Amino acid sequence: MFENIAYTGSREEQYATALSQLKALIHDESDRIANLSNASALLKQFLQDTNWTGFYLYDGTELVLGPFQGLPACIRIPLGKGVCGTAAAERRTLLIADVHEFPGHIACDAASNSEIVVPLVRGDELIGVIDIDSPLKNRFDEQDQQFLEQFATILLEAI
Repeated sequence: MFENIAYTGSREEQYATALSQLKALIHDESDRIANLSNASALLKQFLQDTNWTGFYLYDGTELVLGPFQGLPACIRIPLGKGVCGTAAAERRTLLIADVHEFPGHIACDAASNSEIVVPLVRGDELIGVIDIDSPLKNRFDEQDQQFLEQFATILLEAI
């Protein structure tokens, strides 16, 4: 069904392709873990220069590691701690150019230098976060943020 492809065209066209692929992956599938697993694989394949793509899920108390692609990661993150916990607590996307300058950064992978975290919120309910790390500083920009927020909206329909 899927193969490792080179995304071509403008960034907008590439983002549109990835969003279409996400819709195809989650179509008629109701299992949360299956959908998050495929979504993390799709993000890892699509986003160049990333070393970790995945999810932390809110268990009612803290964020707990969910499906991901990359090195083993921190298992639990309290709300308000690190980039993921802060994005979850504030329910807003955090785009961090240099994680070493973020107060209270939690270093799960020493190779990570920049990060973007998008909260997954349905109505008033916090579901979790999308977390993506890069070994490059300044890897993520506002265009990536817009894409990932659209990605989150589509994904929330299936988890």
